[in-house]
Amino acid sequence: MNAKEAQRDSILDETETAQLGTIDQAATVRAVTDQAATAPTTANQAVTAPTAANQMTADQAATNQVKATLAAPKLLSEMDLLDDFLLNQVVTYPEIGEVFVGFLLKTILGREVKHLSVTAQKVFYGADTNLHGARFDVYLESEIEEGVEGNATVYDIEPESGNKSSDRKALPWRTRFYHGKITARSLRAGADYKALKNVVVIMIMPFDPFGLDRMEYTIKNKCVEVPEMEYEDGASTIFLYTKGTQGIPSEAVRQMLHYMEDTTYENAVNEDLRKIHGMVETVKKDQKVARVRMKMVEDIIRQNEKITELEDRNTELEDRNTKLEDRNTKLEDRNTKLEDRNTKLEDRNTKLEDENAKQAEEIRKLREELDRRNGK
Repeated sequence: MNAKEAQRDSILDETETAQLGTIDQAATVRAVTDQAATAPTTANQAVTAPTAANQMTADQAATNQVKATLAAPKLLSEMDLLDDFLLNQVVTYPEIGEVFVGFLLKTILGREVKHLSVTAQKVFYGADTNLHGARFDVYLESEIEEGVEGNATVYDIEPESGNKSSDRKALPWRTRFYHGKITARSLRAGADYKALKNVVVIMIMPFDPFGLDRMEYTIKNKCVEVPEMEYEDGASTIFLYTKGTQGIPSEAVRQMLHYMEDTTYENAVNEDLRKIHGMVETVKKDQKVARVRMKMVEDIIRQNEKITELEDRNTELEDRNTKLEDRNTKLEDRNTKLEDRNTKLEDRNTKLEDENAKQAEEIRKLREELDRRNGK
């Protein structure tokens, strides 16, 4: 059994577990594969109808999500809330999603946020086919909040697992791009700029984005010359490092981040987290969620098989091209040798012509000499 088949069987095992309502993942019912072909997506998940010109962007975003999910293969029961797939399923789950994101925001911001509109995997397309779009993991819009001055707020929650140096360095530019995409869509034509919605981008990650060992980094625009000058443009970014030991906002935040990184009952150390853990377990055991996960795995396996076929074909073409290049090199070498030989023959011919010319001249002189003697 190859790695792809083993991975697929693991997901199939887990799907059956969800259907039987047990934690035993040893049994396998292969009939689930047929059920997955017509399995519905999770209820209330946002669907955007892209234009034909932007379809490639949406497909690419979906493919990227699947690849990210499978980068470190896990069973659904083993997933943590920093895994894109699990987080997206929780926030879109009926009667759970809004409660869950409300808990996240209340813990992070230290205040309750009501009347939230929740969208998972919201895609903003580029203004043109050659311009970059964006996919937001958890996109939240609130109405003007009671007791909070200012405008309505858009919250974007992004779990981030990529720990490559290039990914870390790109975080400020990436969040700047997110702010721009969200802001550009939050003001109607002709509306006053004061009606612009606030935007809060929240990045949650198991690595330190800036190397200062802080649990929370809050980024806002300010005046460089006068840092203490008040400058409020409604934009802010919060980076939350799950293992930070400095600048811990509160014990509740520390416990929540630890739970999100390692989502187990043992880490649900307070009443709120135990309620959240119950919600997460409900989602994990839902057979529809398991089917969605399985279908994603099956789709990416088929895509990987197609990619492998194309790569093999490309390898064959490259090998053929290499052979043709080698043949062409040999022909060029042969042609060079023939040209060298032809040059030598031309040189020899030139010498022979020169010798013939000299001999003809000598014969001419001899004849003239004979003619003079005969004339005498």
